[in-house]
Amino acid sequence: MTTLTPLPPGEHGLLAARPGPDLAAAGYVESELVASGTARSWSAAELPQDGRWALAERDRADFATRVVLRAPADPATFSGTLLVEWLNVSSGTDAAPDWTYLAEEVVRRGHAWAGVSAQHIGVMGGVSAVGLGAPSAGLRGQERYAALHHPGDAYAYDVYTEVAGALVDHLAGGPGPVTCLLAVGESQSAYALTTYANGLQPLTGRFDGFLVHSRGGAAMPLGEPGAAVDIGVFRCDPPVRVRDDLDVPVVMVQTETDLTGRLAYLPARQPDADRVRLWEVAGTAHADKFQIGDFEQYLACPRPVNRGQQAYVVRAAVRHLEAWARGGPAAPAAERLEVEDGRFVTDEVGNARGGVRTPAVDAALEVLSGDTEPGAPVICELFGSTLPVEPERLAAAYPDVAAYLAAYERATDAAVAAGFVLAEDRDEVLAEARPDLVEEALRG
Repeated sequence: MTTLTPLPPGEHGLLAARPGPDLAAAGYVESELVASGTARSWSAAELPQDGRWALAERDRADFATRVVLRAPADPATFSGTLLVEWLNVSSGTDAAPDWTYLAEEVVRRGHAWAGVSAQHIGVMGGVSAVGLGAPSAGLRGQERYAALHHPGDAYAYDVYTEVAGALVDHLAGGPGPVTCLLAVGESQSAYALTTYANGLQPLTGRFDGFLVHSRGGAAMPLGEPGAAVDIGVFRCDPPVRVRDDLDVPVVMVQTETDLTGRLAYLPARQPDADRVRLWEVAGTAHADKFQIGDFEQYLACPRPVNRGQQAYVVRAAVRHLEAWARGGPAAPAAERLEVEDGRFVTDEVGNARGGVRTPAVDAALEVLSGDTEPGAPVICELFGSTLPVEPERLAAAYPDVAAYLAAYERATDAAVAAGFVLAEDRDEVLAEARPDLVEEALRG
């Protein structure tokens, strides 16, 4: 049995460049917990590329890890939905990228969110997978977390299982019962959720749905005791699909970077199935300006990072996933991005054709890409790029600002109607229009 013990108030240290909503003003309580218990590791005779894995228990080990929980204080406002994010450790320390993208949706819907330090590096420390500085000391490097211990990523999947179950029991005591449990993870965590969905979910039945955000072509290995998995080794090969015979829904959201960049998802691209939807979002990068905010300057990338609108698409994805998991309609199907000879087919502006469309690409003033200059640092490759469109082309496309704003509004309404942007986000999306760029082009 896994137990949850509150930590005294203190700084949790989750990496977040973008400030989220004011939790106290929204009626939320943030708490930090130590989750202690026993987790299993797993083995398999083979791991077929169709994702239909059959795992067997290998052994067990004790663990004590950290959980950050954000939940409504008032039971009357709790939706009953809990999102459990597998915290990302590619920087060498815990980060919650999907909280950054989803916070507005979580709070306005009254969901609870928990970030779980599932992996070895997050707790025990280790080397960044994206070339960021010296090895981290992990949570154990702080006196506050001295009691934590992680037996290795071989046990990470069951740590995630056990902590999710303990959180359900914990929330039942306030703010209320969990009636929909969703697994959420981005980047390295999406690799882990691919493995979880393929191997663990059929055994545990723990989750009601999965949001797999920006995965690469491979799945995370089952791991070895006492060690962290090496993302550099498994990142691309072999390509593995999410199994299509699960009895719970899976929504995958993929950016341009994920398909044709170093993550090499394209060979694992799969058709939709009864319980699987794949959304490939045009004009987006693995990470972007929305996520990094003012910290962009510290990356020192050769081009401005991607300023696409994937945040709104990810919010829509989790809205559809929750409804689907509760027995409602399936998430909408999406066109695939157009790819020829391993490269995106682009329109007259230079943005990718096909895929999930947003006004940033359908009423384009910039070229939004999932890649950047050759030879750029790994971190810059992940953040893509934004380049200006020639003023002459903008002036030809939009005779005046009113024409641009009308086109941008039509594109926004089309995205809402298609289900890839939420109606509640319409005003926020409209506020991102850039009439100043049109004015500048018309001045000539």
